[in-house]
Amino acid sequence: HVQLVESGGGSVQAGGSLRLSCAGSLVTTSCMGWFRQAPGKEREGVVTIYPYGGATPYADFAKGRFTISRDNARNTVYLHTNSLKPEDTAIYYCAAGGRYCSFPILGHDFGTWGQGTQVTVS
Repeated sequence: HVQLVESGGGSVQAGGSLRLSCAGSLVTTSCMGWFRQAPGKEREGVVTIYPYGGATPYADFAKGRFTISRDNARNTVYLHTNSLKPEDTAIYYCAAGGRYCSFPILGHDFGTWGQGTQVTVS
């Protein structure tokens, strides 16, 4: 059973930082994406990264504050979130797609999803 396991969420004050992690065997061979869904809102794409590095454009809300990276030796992709704002409160999901990333970031391009990790900013 293919899995993606996320970790690193939590509660922080505005201006704080969190590093979200997503581990799984698909990480090294897939376009990996981070998405988020806030209460009462639709899921939105944050950013994606190609199997061997290189990110697609970030969502406007993430530019300058969030950074995606990967460590293929650890089968892990990260989302570094800085200068967090209350409006960043959401469940953050990682997802694995095909070998190539596309833009805009669309959820239906990704077939395997993690369970989500809650980020709460107050």
